[in-house]
Amino acid sequence: MNRLSVWKRVVRTTTILAVGGSAFQLSGCDPAVRNTLLTGLQSTSTGLATALIQAFFQTLADDPADSGDGGTTTN
Repeated sequence: MNRLSVWKRVVRTTTILAVGGSAFQLSGCDPAVRNTLLTGLQSTSTGLATALIQAFFQTLADDPADSGDGGTTTN
C-alpha cells in the first residue's frame, strides 16, 4: 500500500510541474500561438466536462433497477 502512495505522489508532482512549466512557457510565446493553444484547451476541457456530465446522467436515467413496478409480476 505504501508503494501506491509513493506512486500517487510521483504522478501528482509530475502533473504539477508540467502544468506550472507550461504556464511559464505560454507567457513567453507569440500571442497568436498562445491564443490558439488556449482556445483549443478551453474547447477540449469543455467537451470533456460535458461528456462526463452527460454520461453520468445517462447512467442514472437508464438504471434497470428503477423500473417502477416494485418487482411484482402478474399472471
